[in-house]
Amino acid sequence: MGKSLRKKFWERPLDQLTPQEWEALCDGCGKCCLNKLEDEETGEVVFTRVACRLLDGETCQCSQYDIRLQFVPECIHLTPENIGETAYFMPASCAYRLRHEGKPLHDWHPLVSGDPDSVHKAGRSVQGWTVPEFEVPEDEWEDHLIEEPH
Repeated sequence: MGKSLRKKFWERPLDQLTPQEWEALCDGCGKCCLNKLEDEETGEVVFTRVACRLLDGETCQCSQYDIRLQFVPECIHLTPENIGETAYFMPASCAYRLRHEGKPLHDWHPLVSGDPDSVHKAGRSVQGWTVPEFEVPEDEWEDHLIEEPH
């Protein structure tokens, strides 16, 4: 069993978090598992309703988290070392992105609220409205563009 989490660890700089604290920073929204399209010329990233094949659309959890890179090699494995170059690809509400940018977590974040379901109750997750990527050919993803989910 791992070490216990420090009180308000999420307020610390990202490079000071333990591996367990880093993982616990995730709010469980599932937005990072939405397929995104990036404009090659402008670098603008747009979100789609099309979710990674490993995302459980009801729990908003990866069904194979520990071995996800075996199934989805292009999955971004966020670390304190690479957050600076990958944060732009994460939703603006992402705890990793917020903390990288020096911003506090939202009130609905489970670490702040104390309720593991608060992200869903606040309507801040992808729960119940994604389309699995195996149902949509990649050349049709543009038909599923959405505003960046908050």
